[in-house]
Amino acid sequence: MGHLTTKDAYKSLEERINWFTQGAPPSETLYKILQVLYTEKEAKWVALLPVRPFTLKKAAKIWGTTEAKAEKLLDHLCEKALLVDSDYHGERQFVMPPPMAGFIEFALMRTRGDIDQKYLGELYYQYMNVEEDFVKDLFFATETRLGRVYVQEPVLTNDKTNHILDYERATHIVEEAKYIGLGLCYCRHKAYHAGHPCEIDAPWDVCLTFDNVARSLAEHGDYARLISKEEAKDVLERSYASNLVQIGENVREHPAFICNCCGCCCEALQAARRFSPMQPVATTNYIPKVSLETCIGCGKCAKVCPILAIFMEENVSTAGNGPAEGSPGSSKRKKHAVVDTEICLGCGVCARNCPTKAIELERRPVQIITPVNSTHRFVLQAIEKGTLQNLVFDNQAFANHRAMAAVFGTILKLPPLKQALASKQFKSVYLDRLLSMYNKYEKK
Repeated sequence: MGHLTTKDAYKSLEERINWFTQGAPPSETLYKILQVLYTEKEAKWVALLPVRPFTLKKAAKIWGTTEAKAEKLLDHLCEKALLVDSDYHGERQFVMPPPMAGFIEFALMRTRGDIDQKYLGELYYQYMNVEEDFVKDLFFATETRLGRVYVQEPVLTNDKTNHILDYERATHIVEEAKYIGLGLCYCRHKAYHAGHPCEIDAPWDVCLTFDNVARSLAEHGDYARLISKEEAKDVLERSYASNLVQIGENVREHPAFICNCCGCCCEALQAARRFSPMQPVATTNYIPKVSLETCIGCGKCAKVCPILAIFMEENVSTAGNGPAEGSPGSSKRKKHAVVDTEICLGCGVCARNCPTKAIELERRPVQIITPVNSTHRFVLQAIEKGTLQNLVFDNQAFANHRAMAAVFGTILKLPPLKQALASKQFKSVYLDRLLSMYNKYEKK
């Protein structure tokens, strides 16, 4: 690799990042970001690695070095949170995290002196809050969203609580996790360094990661601190109290993260404001309903809504039809709250802040479909983005049959239309026959 120039090294890394479904559109700002996060040598090393999990033996073979030297390099990259490691049936595996939620965020999940975090925060702000290509690609390039919103469980009434599914509960995710990590909120940390501090002064130490991601970030470089389930639930309570929105990985089983987000700093919530009515994350299965009988028109719900989905509307005369004069819902009240259901995320922050309990959450008439796990989400997004062949035919990543089987297994469970799109992208006789055999079997 010695013949590569500095520009070539980072260009190769950028191309490698964009080989995966979630990429990072090239720009001069991205190039500067990669220079802060990676040395030239690190960029060369990582550019050669698979985008899916790989072993020490595989890395050594790719780099043309001994396993001892390869392990030293891999450990170093884990210490910089540029790789994440895990134990798979007794064998250590590594994976290059995507940009988000991944190596971009990890760099600001703790204070550190090895890089200029103020300069990095300014670059992040430019790349994500001023330039729009990355945010549009991240949140709107596929129908299947990267993240999903969790409903605030404390605002659900008893009858609604009985109908909430386990995977819709942030507390259930906490209970199911083997490891839980707590780090700084990357968004508020970035905004602070960029000269745009959080408008509501929300807490920073509320970023939750789970399982292998949490363990790896905690063991290598202290990017997260391992905490108990009780501490994690306390993080949720503190976040509820600060009117933060819980956004996690858009999967039902074992999400890698749950962020506690404010409308002024979070890229997802900012995108919801800027590109309304398009929704950058999957909503909850709930929608708020305002009772005109008990709404007093105070406007608190509109003030706390993180994506400005509630507005106050002037009352129409209700003489002879409405509540008795002087009651909370009387026509003498000047305004009442109206929810824009087209853009509402269903988080429940409004209901929590209503002083008269005039807002209740109801199940949406059409339920939101959530991918089962990360592999399911990856495949769906790859099909929708037209990059499924990259996911499957990354030779280094899919050199073993287990990885191929995981992808094909997910494809086989997709609706026929999605299967047809996958087959078209592959242009594979093998896949066509596999799908044909599976569909014939299903019809019997």
